Amino acid sequence: MLTVVDNQRPQLAADDKRPHAIVIGSGFGGLAAAVRMGARGYRVTVLERLDEFGGRAGVIQQDGFTFDRGPTIVTAPHLFEELWTLCGKRMQDDVEMLRLKPFYKLRFDDGDMIACSDDSDAMEAEVRRVNADDLPGYRRFMKLSDEIMALGFEQLADQPFSTVTDMLRIAPDLLRLQGYRSVFGLVSAHVKHPKLRTMLSFHPLLIGGNPLSAPAIYCLIPSLERRWGVHYPQGGVSQIVDGLVKLIRGQGNLAVTRSEVAAITITDGKVSGVRLSDGTRLDADIVISNADPAVTSALLPNGQRQAKRLVKSRYSMGLVVLYFGTKRRYDDVGHHTILLGPRYEGLLNDIFKRRPLTEDFSLYLHRPSASDPSVAPSGCDAFYALTPVPHLGADIDWQEATARRRDAIVERLSSTLLPGLRDEIVTEAIAVPDDFAERYLSPYGSGFSLEPILTQSAWFRPHNRSDAAEHLYLVGAGTHPGAGLPGVISSARMLDRMVPDAVAFKR
Repeated sequence: MLTVVDNQRPQLAADDKRPHAIVIGSGFGGLAAAVRMGARGYRVTVLERLDEFGGRAGVIQQDGFTFDRGPTIVTAPHLFEELWTLCGKRMQDDVEMLRLKPFYKLRFDDGDMIACSDDSDAMEAEVRRVNADDLPGYRRFMKLSDEIMALGFEQLADQPFSTVTDMLRIAPDLLRLQGYRSVFGLVSAHVKHPKLRTMLSFHPLLIGGNPLSAPAIYCLIPSLERRWGVHYPQGGVSQIVDGLVKLIRGQGNLAVTRSEVAAITITDGKVSGVRLSDGTRLDADIVISNADPAVTSALLPNGQRQAKRLVKSRYSMGLVVLYFGTKRRYDDVGHHTILLGPRYEGLLNDIFKRRPLTEDFSLYLHRPSASDPSVAPSGCDAFYALTPVPHLGADIDWQEATARRRDAIVERLSSTLLPGLRDEIVTEAIAVPDDFAERYLSPYGSGFSLEPILTQSAWFRPHNRSDAAEHLYLVGAGTHPGAGLPGVISSARMLDRMVPDAVAFKR
């Protein structure tokens, strides 16, 4: 068995002969990997560098308010439920999931709003209201989205792309479904009105992609939302993190915080364990890294060259996230609202290509207290306002720009959805790209690791089975299939196809 000594320093018992799997990082990819390996007979140690589990899915608890740090939208909840099933448990015993209706509202700069949901008749009514001539094109697009989802998510999301042959095998289907086009390009081929083009194409931003360049395979997201819904776990997404840690420990395995991995050790071409920053050495038969692929490479002997090459890749945008609590409630504001600025294509080009810090911006506003009174004191509201910005490859001094962007967000919300906000805030915190780089070791302070473009997808993305050493595997946003909760959970699912059961494992 495994024990913890010296302030959570992990120690392995010599009498446990099961193959040992070490998981570096406790983001959702790492936690899901740990549950899966434990269910298949491995003894597992999860090593988290920070003082809380969850990676970007951590939590801020401040002045009676609870704020999820990162992910707030849960789609395809069956992927999480499967992890509980593997342990002979029921997810609903640990996490209460609420299906949201509507999913979210889009608020355009002219004040017009579109409510997005899984109600086909209601969605067609919205399309008809905006531009009746686009209704046939909308129907064609949603049919195509269903086909793309069947291929890109149901068939390929948990399939490893370890060889060029794997990529060539799906090429005919990708061509048939126009996967070579951008999301915005494919949407624009079906609907003409700018608002409808925005409604159907903005989704790649939720996983760090530019709708103008993300491959059309990501047009699967509207279908995925319609089929499985958009959900919120009562208490916040951190409740899922807590539930997964409970599963891991219930398997008799170990999950520890404040345990930073300084190196991955390799012997005769196979991983042999890790060395922690305090000098502790842990032997392992398998190492699974939930760190960014560039960070993982830097942990390997002679891995600096590969790390530098990966850092030269295209990374997703940066984020500014303002967390704030108010002393009053705004009951006419829904759970999820997307406030669009006056520009769409031009702003996307500024964020991803030209990279100035523009005066105009779009916002995603999360109000969990609309559905969950536990996250705020009585009579109060909890909010999270996120705006995409250029990553740290831009010439932006966040020491100077943070306060200015914070004030602009508050002003924008005050003049639209949250009147009088400036005087209602009673607590707040903010994260900018510098914080993502420091806290999560994210290259360029990017919000979602590598940008999802065609030449950084599937086989072209860092492989789930590492080429650097035998029995080294990668999960999480930076590897296949990519960012977003369904993506990172699916990256762990792939281990079942690549790693033998513990009883069959050969050192």
